[in-house]
Amino acid sequence: MEGRLARTHVDHQDLVRFAEDRVNLPHDKAIEYRAQANRLGERLESYLTEHPDFSLRRIQIAGSLAKGTALRTINDIDMAAYISGASAPTDTRALLDYLAERLRKAFPNFSADQVTPNTYSVTVAFRGSGLDVDVVPILYDGDEQWYGDLVSQDDGSRLRTSIPLHLAFTRARKKAQPIHYAQVVRLVKFWARNMKAERDGFRFKSLMIEMIVAHLCDQGVNLSDYYEALQAVFTYIARSNMREKIAFTDCYPASSVGVFSEPVQIIDPVNALNNVARLYTSAQADMIVDAALDAGDAIDAAMHAPTKQETVRYWQKVFGPSFQV
Repeated sequence: MEGRLARTHVDHQDLVRFAEDRVNLPHDKAIEYRAQANRLGERLESYLTEHPDFSLRRIQIAGSLAKGTALRTINDIDMAAYISGASAPTDTRALLDYLAERLRKAFPNFSADQVTPNTYSVTVAFRGSGLDVDVVPILYDGDEQWYGDLVSQDDGSRLRTSIPLHLAFTRARKKAQPIHYAQVVRLVKFWARNMKAERDGFRFKSLMIEMIVAHLCDQGVNLSDYYEALQAVFTYIARSNMREKIAFTDCYPASSVGVFSEPVQIIDPVNALNNVARLYTSAQADMIVDAALDAGDAIDAAMHAPTKQETVRYWQKVFGPSFQV
């Protein structure tokens, strides 16, 4: 009875409203940001027709904006630039300088500080929207499925990847559970962002969160009730202790998954030899597990709280003080 009573204080629809008000990137903003990125792509393609020596083969939106999992707090747009040809440098620093030089030529009206090579990408700053575009180079060798060697944002290593196949992976889960897959990913990402602010040393990158929710989706977990879906995510993290290998078979057979020594093993769905969690230590994994245990306990307590005020207070342990009903 108490559990049912608590659902009258904060129910699924309250979580939907919170997501719409505080978590999700508004639809009109998503359209605006995609249009901004597309303008960059179109300008580059126009430049290519005049400068065939620039060996850009494809440029496309990547990351959370492309997947539909962006938070309201998004501060940059990820784009992938596929570069090939004998003139393209293979050294990372030289490759970024090569890309930056051509971006500056493609945008002659931009000031020098609006196109900046970073450690692993080139940032293009659009002063109108205030939103940066991070262009990540991918060395491309003509593969039909658009595999190429990406400069990893984690540590600068070269990773074999395919942006179109990554986006297809996400689309398949969104098709399996329309609305809810992407929404649960965004809610868990928002929780992780809150934990990062509250807990020194906490880290839990978005791709790992997406893969965990995708794994639960593939296991048949119903994500349509956000109370239950969030509890399922936190329970899985706690039960697995972040030590259960997660892999997918969309793009490769299970038999081709590599053997890894790292404590956390979440395998890239388009590259069986890439552990996307390879840089996470046991201590960092334990911090994620501890935070998930606390979040699960808070949701349990919210289910049985006798008053609305107490129920909201427990949900604030999950999402922070911005959670209000």
